[in-house]
Amino acid sequence: MPKKIAVLPGDGIGPEIVAEALKVLNFINADMSLGLNFETALVGGAAYDAFGTPLPQQTLNLCKNADAVLLGAVGGPKWEPLAHAIRPERGLLGIRSELNLFSNLRPAILYPQLVHASTLKPEVVAGLDLMIVRELTGGIYFGQPRGIHVAESGEKVGLNTEIYSESEIRRIAHSAFRIAQKRRKKLCSVDKANVLEVTELWRNVMAEVGKDYPDVQLSHMYVDNAAMQLVRAPKQFDVIVTTNMFGDVLSDIAAMLTGSIGMLPSASLDANAKGMYEPIHGSAPDIAGQGIANPLATILSVAMMLRYTFNQPEAAERIEAAVNSALDSNVRTADIYSAGTTQVSTAEMGNAVLKALQG
Repeated sequence: MPKKIAVLPGDGIGPEIVAEALKVLNFINADMSLGLNFETALVGGAAYDAFGTPLPQQTLNLCKNADAVLLGAVGGPKWEPLAHAIRPERGLLGIRSELNLFSNLRPAILYPQLVHASTLKPEVVAGLDLMIVRELTGGIYFGQPRGIHVAESGEKVGLNTEIYSESEIRRIAHSAFRIAQKRRKKLCSVDKANVLEVTELWRNVMAEVGKDYPDVQLSHMYVDNAAMQLVRAPKQFDVIVTTNMFGDVLSDIAAMLTGSIGMLPSASLDANAKGMYEPIHGSAPDIAGQGIANPLATILSVAMMLRYTFNQPEAAERIEAAVNSALDSNVRTADIYSAGTTQVSTAEMGNAVLKALQG
């Protein structure tokens, strides 16, 4: 039976980078007879402009009925004056919540061709390959109560609630331990257990679940130290597991170790490996429509989709090898350009990967 992918280009550079990812996906789909088909829908600001909501019901229905979701990016200054509940980002959060995509995988891999694109010394980052597992449907981004209200004193008060249940922590722990088993069998759980009771519980549950995985070395680290260690000695880490908010911050730090946030894909999975795949960068409205955005993170997100949802590791490896070959050919989008390389457009970078795939 054909498998369906919901394609949500979104806002800003989203349509440009998704177009290049679809070039690659269409080729590999035909070449390896994967039986994938695609349906496109609006989300984020584009959906608000068309329907008055960042997540139309028809888009949500498509995502629920699809086997995987490919997302570009959402948001931009145009929609910032909107009320919080209808901003483009609520469409993204809504899909995560409605599809129960609780496990967010964010790899940070430094390609050898881009060692000098990192702001850190080559000896610190060369060979970097780590995975951040971020809990995605709980914590402070979803906790209630929340909002801005006026206190009895007449002063405005902002409130957000960081909350995790034992079951939420347990399921992300199992997800992280299983990923660590397939890598170098080291898992670092990041929390702030010295001052936050919610992450004291997090640490206790992680330790308890760790007993089920005696082959994985579990360590714990406070988030402030983890941020420092990512910049000081990032290769000490294999897999990091952490809360929604801490993972949001740490994964962006890890992204810049690789030289460009434009290189990093992500997967957000439910308990059955259905997932939403997207680059971790934003919609970059300042360069939208200029044809200079880096599509490689989106193309690599397609590789993750083939590996984790469709169980097609050979297809995933072919795409990853093609990205590597494209970089070997010395073509670069503006974000990773350096002396001695050739600066190319979004479409030209996509074509370079496609050419490498075609052999």
